[in-house]
Amino acid sequence: MNTIRLTMAQALVRFLENQYIRYDGIEHPFVEGVIMLPGHGNVLGLGQALTQEAHRLQVWQGKNEQGMAHTAVAFAKQCKRKKIIAVTSSVGPGAANMVTAAATATANNIPVLILPGDVYACRQPDPVLQQIEQPTDLSLSTNDAFRPVCRYWDRIVRPEQLMSAMLNAMRVLTDPADTGAVCVAMPQDVEGEAYDYPETFFAKRVWRLARRTPEEEAIAEAAAVIRNAKRPILVCGGGVRYSEAHDQFRAFAEATGIPFGETQAGKSAVVWDHPLNLGGIGTTGCSAANEIARETDVVIGVGTRYTDFTTASKWLFPETAKFVNINVSEFQALKLDAVPVIADAKRALPALLEALDGYKAPYTTEVEEARARWKQELARLDGITFGPDYVPEVNDANAASAFRFAKELDADLTQTAVLGVINQAIDPEDVVIGASGSLPGDMQRMWRPRAVDTYNMEYGYSCMGYEVSGALGVKYAIGDRDVYAMTGDGSFVMLHSELLTAVQEHKKIHVCLFNNASFGCINNLQVGHGNETLCTELRYRGNDGKFSGSFMPVDFAKIAEGYGCKAYTIHTLQEMRDAIADAKKIEGVPVLFDIRVLPKSMTEGYSSWWRVGDTQVSENPKNVAAYQDHLAHVKDARKY
Repeated sequence: MNTIRLTMAQALVRFLENQYIRYDGIEHPFVEGVIMLPGHGNVLGLGQALTQEAHRLQVWQGKNEQGMAHTAVAFAKQCKRKKIIAVTSSVGPGAANMVTAAATATANNIPVLILPGDVYACRQPDPVLQQIEQPTDLSLSTNDAFRPVCRYWDRIVRPEQLMSAMLNAMRVLTDPADTGAVCVAMPQDVEGEAYDYPETFFAKRVWRLARRTPEEEAIAEAAAVIRNAKRPILVCGGGVRYSEAHDQFRAFAEATGIPFGETQAGKSAVVWDHPLNLGGIGTTGCSAANEIARETDVVIGVGTRYTDFTTASKWLFPETAKFVNINVSEFQALKLDAVPVIADAKRALPALLEALDGYKAPYTTEVEEARARWKQELARLDGITFGPDYVPEVNDANAASAFRFAKELDADLTQTAVLGVINQAIDPEDVVIGASGSLPGDMQRMWRPRAVDTYNMEYGYSCMGYEVSGALGVKYAIGDRDVYAMTGDGSFVMLHSELLTAVQEHKKIHVCLFNNASFGCINNLQVGHGNETLCTELRYRGNDGKFSGSFMPVDFAKIAEGYGCKAYTIHTLQEMRDAIADAKKIEGVPVLFDIRVLPKSMTEGYSSWWRVGDTQVSENPKNVAAYQDHLAHVKDARKY
């Protein structure tokens, strides 16, 4: 057998260069490149290897380990899990920073390869810089924290272990049923150790994206359930988009007349104005989808995990409703006592349609009327303006009104009206991205995709700080098209390091920063359940020792300009339109819109529920009332 002598790190890079994926007759490299922040734990090993061995792989410089890993997550998500970016950091705090992003990837079933440096396998210099010593187990390091948030975890303590480790890593990364974060920890001494690797290890390896076909019995059982349905509903999950079953899903809905609601991951599989599209469903859903869902007798979930937001904490669908679940994952397909169709959506939907043999859902005007009511509500949300007819209630210990806020921050825009303007002003092919706060709810309800795959929402983990980093990852994926990150001020402050990377790379991303001087979503939850505001508004500390002082007038436009971005401060809807139009003329420079919006100017719940931790005992009667409402909903919710 022919061999080649390489260090472990050099062998890793050469291996990644030769990994390909094949699906539907299409073949291309699977690993696009590596984002890195070099440190003493990886710069001399993997860093040297990338310099020597990376010919096809692109190398990017990150600014924050969590941020660069989120960039990789968003890239893979936008590429429908058919391309990945690897991420590497030094040992210790650099590695620990990536744990959050690994959890984000796994929660969303998005492949990302994490390559952290690790402590010395030989243990001669222990404790090495940034090493945590565990007296009860000297084999533990920071990287063991990745175990519970990854689909696959390994540590290379001998250079020859790389071969089995990477083959298993690729197995998981290319498995649509069980993909997520993969962590391969690399002790910094082993990174530089040499081994005579078989040349076959570096041969071009093509990983076939398997499209599992459904079992005939499962299709027959599912069809029998659906044929008896009087008010069926489809749930369009992320699996529709990842399997690229857009046409098959739309054809199934049209042929059967079954309307569909969208999850956050499934949104934009079909354009918003399709006559059977009910819009977002669940806790952050709209009235049309939730009205139909509350009366349904059969739910057909396609590629959905049925999170608590999709099911409104298992309260939305009637307890008598039956479920048919199409999913590549057996774990997901078996949820809610469903008839499981364990298969790829692109294969299962046509087979199920054929088995239905001309079935038509017996709706008359219900779907059309629900959509018409929601369209009317959308027009109202687009047109809400601050004034005598609309004054949102701001949690102000001194004035208890929005007028003080508007005066202090020169802000009187409503969040819903701004979203409506942005939606209308950007191009149909542009991609929007978000993750946390009140914006995902408003967007699942209000955003109107005019082209497929233009909505990239991370809501499996709802990770604050994903938005800016994710926008950069989307930009790497979509090339010349534009991307717009929707973020609140709280999330922007938490993590926007890769904005500097966007400047460095001449990547034009648009950051739409909704500046309401608060963590508005959590403030709504806090106050809406009878509590006083606590640490959810950006205020100075007042004379009473609490955060009751003036709102903090942060100038986010100046922060962006300091990085080298083009920035706009937005006070009116016309300024928003003009700024977007002007920004379209800019090339190669990131853009930030500092949009001054009022708190409490979001959408409402539209007949949904979300189970949260209401307190059973309180001296506050509002807490007691909230708990009684909680009990009323729990009574009607499914127990498992």
